[in-house]
Amino acid sequence: MNEQRLTTRELVLLALFVSLNIVLARVASIRIAIGPVEGIRLGFGTFPVFFAGVSMGPLAGAIVGALGDLLGYWINPMGPYMPHFTFAAALSGFLPAVVFRMASGRCFWRLFLAVASGQILVSTLLVPWFLQNLFGLPFAALFPGRVIAAMIHIPLYAAGADILLRRVRLFPAPRCG
Repeated sequence: MNEQRLTTRELVLLALFVSLNIVLARVASIRIAIGPVEGIRLGFGTFPVFFAGVSMGPLAGAIVGALGDLLGYWINPMGPYMPHFTFAAALSGFLPAVVFRMASGRCFWRLFLAVASGQILVSTLLVPWFLQNLFGLPFAALFPGRVIAAMIHIPLYAAGADILLRRVRLFPAPRCG
């Protein structure tokens, strides 16, 4: 993502990633309520956030994550709005992009490490901690499901991003092949 100003292509890609995030997270996922709040969400809504960060830079990933969470809440809320989760969504786009750019080695393993950093820190640890502190949901009850989801998401996200970065020519930033 250009540091000075956004090009039309970058704006369109950011809008595409935000809309994909909303559709995949809010509509095409399984949402399990625990009490009055959403405790577990099974789906691939984080992939567009992660991919925006890796392909366009950490700031783009953070923007897609935050806007996707805000707009998604207004379109399809479940429970009260909490800015903690907007922060977590932005961090899930920012952190993997930073790790990807700092890591060295083959593209797939850089992507794997980047996805793992975001999934472990944000989805597996930070979000359940927020749910425990804000709504009293037990961390121990949420953690096992999040670990299983991370074990599925990490290799799938890394492989999907690797394929897209190698084959789709829309992303001039980090080349993988």
